Amino acid sequence: MPAYVIANLHEVTLHPEIAEYIERITATFEPFGGRFLVHGATGQEVKEGGWSGDVVMIGFPGIAEARAWWDSPAYQEIAPLRSRHIKSDIILIDGVAADYDPATTAQKIRATLPAR
Repeated sequence: MPAYVIANLHEVTLHPEIAEYIERITATFEPFGGRFLVHGATGQEVKEGGWSGDVVMIGFPGIAEARAWWDSPAYQEIAPLRSRHIKSDIILIDGVAADYDPATTAQKIRATLPAR
């Protein structure tokens, strides 16, 4: 099942370390099967609620690979280059299997509801 790293970047202060981070990050996640799906997107259309900042999304074959990348010495070495200059909200999250059926989720929800 695929997994994703999703980052919402706030208060970006451009700095040479940010450029270095961007130059080096791909080499840290490629060994884990990662690839950029969204990188620094600022043209999002907010349809509900509020959203600010840039978006980054990296896809991985599974959550184990995403965690292994995040915890890897290669990524941990460059992470401060980003975190010193960008405030971020970052999550690692499982995706859904190719055969995912939302109707099954709806059935589980209905089963927990009181009878009408």
